[in-house]
Amino acid sequence: MHCYSKLSLLALASVASIASARPSSLDTRGAANEACTNGKAIYITSNTAQNSIVAVPIAQNGSLIVNQGSSTATGGSGASGITASSGAAAGPDSLFSQSAIALAGQYLFAVNPGSNTVSMLAIDAQDATKLTAVGSPATLPGEFPNTVAASDKYKIVCVGLTGATAGVACAPYSSAGIGAVDALRPFALNQTTPPGGPLNTVSQCDQTTLYVTVKGDPTVNNTGFLAAFPVQNTRSSCHAAASVASTGVTSSPSGTAVLFGSEVIKGSTDLFVTDASFGGAVLSVDATGKASTVGKGVIDGQAATCWVAISPATNTAFVADVGVDRLVEMSVTNATILGSPIDLTAISNGDPGLTDLRAAGSFVYALSPGNGTTDASVVVVNALTRAAVEHVSVASLGLTKSAQGMAILV
Repeated sequence: MHCYSKLSLLALASVASIASARPSSLDTRGAANEACTNGKAIYITSNTAQNSIVAVPIAQNGSLIVNQGSSTATGGSGASGITASSGAAAGPDSLFSQSAIALAGQYLFAVNPGSNTVSMLAIDAQDATKLTAVGSPATLPGEFPNTVAASDKYKIVCVGLTGATAGVACAPYSSAGIGAVDALRPFALNQTTPPGGPLNTVSQCDQTTLYVTVKGDPTVNNTGFLAAFPVQNTRSSCHAAASVASTGVTSSPSGTAVLFGSEVIKGSTDLFVTDASFGGAVLSVDATGKASTVGKGVIDGQAATCWVAISPATNTAFVADVGVDRLVEMSVTNATILGSPIDLTAISNGDPGLTDLRAAGSFVYALSPGNGTTDASVVVVNALTRAAVEHVSVASLGLTKSAQGMAILV
């Protein structure tokens, strides 16, 4: 079972397992109307040999219009990690991460683990499914990038890598493309390329601070951690620029072990994180970047709880499990489990479980890449009523069990 390791950029957040870092504090687009504004489109990476971004438009009622979807090549190559227990190519959860795609303004960034690059694409202002490559994919100073975060405010993109040369690297970007990538901030994971996982991998990157989550491996007494790298501003008489610190603070919050997905809790410096060893937790990050546990929720019957999205309509966290076809709603105050799990088996017709998910307006969108016998699909859940309202196959757009990542344009 996968999902133990990933990288995600929270607010240029963290790269340790490159499992929990997505653009968070750096990007707050349209916050005032966020709770009532439905998304325009969702984006998913195919993570195939010719990596592509699949875009599916969202109707006004929140449903997906698959027959109007598109697929756009990133210019790079996808690749899958190796399931440590079997040696087979991983899938679902081919990258052991959250946030294989990140949005910043009208730009989309996607990792290419097979070519060790990150791509930048522009989203057409009139058609959210029309994507255009901006410049060439940027070469990264490491191996197997699996999570990315970007900041519209600071015009920085950061990527977590979880192969034999692991860590996080950042670069400025502009309308011309991605600029020079800086030196790797290394993580001593002792991994291979492709990595064996999901344990002991980067999970996510997120952004004012870049948070990176890195999974541990409880089987060898290796505890995961959160890494925090501050964003630094440099000013001259002519311009203002920003960069991410070359060194950060790492901490292993009490009671956590396999940190995976994360999202910054709006209006605070706290993070909601998933931990594949037990469920979910709320972490408080102090001024130095050190994280401590505020509360944790143990989810009964979990296989591996790895991904999270906070709904703007309910201000609660919805978490997904790669091995159980359901969503669990949790408090962003103390990670208390709210209500019964939202069982999706009646609508999904055999999905093995869920991976990446995102929320916009009243809806949560969750990806099930399938297992090779079931189609890659997306389920839509109304966060207010806690009811599944739609389940659609996205296999016609070229998505298979290697699909990973989800972003949503609001």
